[in-house]
Amino acid sequence: MDMDAQKQEQRSYWRWSKQDFFPEESFANFASYRNALSQTFPRLRDRILDRSTQSKELVELKKESENEMKRCLSWWDLLWLCFGSVVGSGIFVITGQEARDHAGPAIALSYALSGVSALLSAFCYTEFAVEIPVAGGSFSYLRIELGDFIAFIAAGNILLEAIVGAAGLGRSWTSYFASMIKNDPDSFRFHVQGLAEGFNLLDPMAVAVLVVANSIAMAGTKQASCLNWISSLITTGVIVLILAIGFSHGHLSNLVPFFPHGASGVFTAAAVVYWSYTGFDMVATMAEETKKPSRDIPIGLAGSMTMITVIYCLMALALTMMQKYTEIDRNAAYSVALSSIGMEWAKYVVSICALKGMTTSMLVGALGQARYMTQIARAHMIPPYFALVHPKTGTPINATLLITMVSSVAAFFSSLDVLSSVFSFSTLFIFMLVAIALLVRRYYVKGETPKSDLGKFLVCLFVIVASCIGATAAWHLNSGGWIGYVVAVIFWFLGTLGLQLLPQRRAPQHWGIPLVPYLPSLSIGMNIFLIGSLGSEAFWRFLICTAVMILYYLLVGLHATFDVAHHLAQESKIEDEKENVDHGLS
Repeated sequence: MDMDAQKQEQRSYWRWSKQDFFPEESFANFASYRNALSQTFPRLRDRILDRSTQSKELVELKKESENEMKRCLSWWDLLWLCFGSVVGSGIFVITGQEARDHAGPAIALSYALSGVSALLSAFCYTEFAVEIPVAGGSFSYLRIELGDFIAFIAAGNILLEAIVGAAGLGRSWTSYFASMIKNDPDSFRFHVQGLAEGFNLLDPMAVAVLVVANSIAMAGTKQASCLNWISSLITTGVIVLILAIGFSHGHLSNLVPFFPHGASGVFTAAAVVYWSYTGFDMVATMAEETKKPSRDIPIGLAGSMTMITVIYCLMALALTMMQKYTEIDRNAAYSVALSSIGMEWAKYVVSICALKGMTTSMLVGALGQARYMTQIARAHMIPPYFALVHPKTGTPINATLLITMVSSVAAFFSSLDVLSSVFSFSTLFIFMLVAIALLVRRYYVKGETPKSDLGKFLVCLFVIVASCIGATAAWHLNSGGWIGYVVAVIFWFLGTLGLQLLPQRRAPQHWGIPLVPYLPSLSIGMNIFLIGSLGSEAFWRFLICTAVMILYYLLVGLHATFDVAHHLAQESKIEDEKENVDHGLS
């Protein structure tokens, strides 16, 4: 064993020094930091388009964790981790609201459209996760294909999504539990008069639930997975029971008229129910702990999302068959619908099922969020202290603790309406970037793709994105009739066809998304359309949060990653010189 390995073994996991948080040369002292700031713009030119490599993400950066994560997950684990992460309370809460207000009985089609969009994103994630089985998920994929700066913006949004998503689930858990016990969602919260509106209902129960879920995640990945799939099987049994009752007591006459609000109602509802599908990206971060990624990830991720889409469509159809869409209760659709056919006990079954769904979503979210943070810390975009993996549990305890503390503070003070809109934009933005990154991966390889082909690729990509933005604008402005949509679709098709005529420079080694470039291009379009469905408030919050992230990058992240990149380059140069000397001596 060499000296470095011995030193690493002797170091305690529970340590707390400046070197663990800021080991880079730029932060050695105030003078070095001031010098680094004076080099901000040259360093920015160096880093902004710099792309990582698979070997860096899979080999070099892993060394920052000091210990390996345990490869303990099979396709069965991934299948139910995806199910547990995605199937939360959304299907029970959103379906009734959108069936009554927008889609009517066609709510099943809204779920099908959203399911297709989510499935396309899941396919993109699957190809990346199989080829690059590392804990960073979309952060690593974007860092390799779109460069350091874009990956950092994604990283900031991932961390924001982690905090907001976990806090929102904690608050929702309290509301559901309180409504089931006392018919008052705020009965377990404490009102404080001195705090601002939206932050004055303190929620200790949300904090307790988050701490329990994250503690299980820290204890061990396999243990958390077993608990998740056992509870998810119970949820599946409840869903099968609801479907059996719904279809056996339903009436086809309730499905007429099927399109009470036309196509616009179906698409409006599709944009809202899409949030019932989010969470599958967390499973992609488990690739580093998967026994056989090339086999297990496609089955676990793509297979689970296909199953979930079918379940959601059937549940939506069963609801609208049990009750006329005009009579569906917006807030407790399934409980009221089942009570209307004489099953009063259904309220408690549905509530328990929803609570279980939120609990497993928090558990899988804790697993995925910590692994995102681990890889971001490995890249030194945040302090590498949070990249450490515990030698006994094989889990990133430091990263999980950070997520737990920050999300608990947010859940304790912030109401759901304050938390929701930022989460929505961040998720769709990252899904769109991953689809773009997949096209870049297939069509551009540095040093191999001619400049002429690169230029054609960029033009085609611009046409695809611009046509999708144009179609989204035409839809929401409701101007120009069908002519605007037809023109936008024609340009989208021409841009995608242009990509098809270009030679692909890289083929997937194990599993690849079919029909490239059409399916990734369609995924880009659907995510842009869903982004366009969000209100202006979500855009402003996203822009403000992004501005704060850029400020942090210019002050901290840029200099840390610059030092690490040049240190690795220097080490590689020294190793090459040694090899040349050894070769000369031999």
